Amino acid sequence: MDYIKAKILIVDDNKELCQMIKDILVSEGYRSIKYVLSCKEAEKIICSEKLDLVILDVNFPKENGFDFYQRVCEKAELPVIFLSARDKNEDRLKGLGLGADDYITKPFLSKELVLRCGAVLKRTYSGDTSEMVCQIGEKIINMSAGVVMNPKDNGFEEMPLTNKEYQLLKVFIENRGRILTFDFLAETVWGRNYYGYENTLMVHIRKLREKIEDNPSEPKYLITMKGLGYRLNK
Repeated sequence: MDYIKAKILIVDDNKELCQMIKDILVSEGYRSIKYVLSCKEAEKIICSEKLDLVILDVNFPKENGFDFYQRVCEKAELPVIFLSARDKNEDRLKGLGLGADDYITKPFLSKELVLRCGAVLKRTYSGDTSEMVCQIGEKIINMSAGVVMNPKDNGFEEMPLTNKEYQLLKVFIENRGRILTFDFLAETVWGRNYYGYENTLMVHIRKLREKIEDNPSEPKYLITMKGLGYRLNK
């Protein structure tokens, strides 16, 4: 996709900050930027428009950004960057553990915001997966639809992949049979600033196993290579 044409929604109850972020992105060439001051307004837009990225504050008077992400953004499978004054490691890890694509703390540098937005858009939308259909055990992986198809009775049960699960599964399929290190996987999904994401990576691997393995506790396909990383068996 042409990243400059990406539709970006800013969600923060500070109007001045929203306008500042919009101005920063517009100055870099982005053309379709909106902002709203509440989760309620954001939900209306997310449910009615096709967005490419959401920049989401954590602190709101009624519903915090973490809860809103789980209730609305995750179901819509939208890439999300949390933007928050909460700079403690536990808050950052919580946001990333939920599945967000990045977590930026306030105050931030304008260039940092632009680079991170660009990195998330590139990681999420780069590459052609339109013909990528494969099989893991008895399950069919349809990457163009972003679903794992699990055989049930006379048909299939479709299990949608989250954005992070999709990115991880894509790189595993492209490197099937090879050992992929923790560092390689974390950098693939979160970019160069992946330090501290190791535990978050394990959370997403566990969730991915729940969709592709018959018994996630005893995986046959997505195997842990102790001290090295993971391998998707052929």
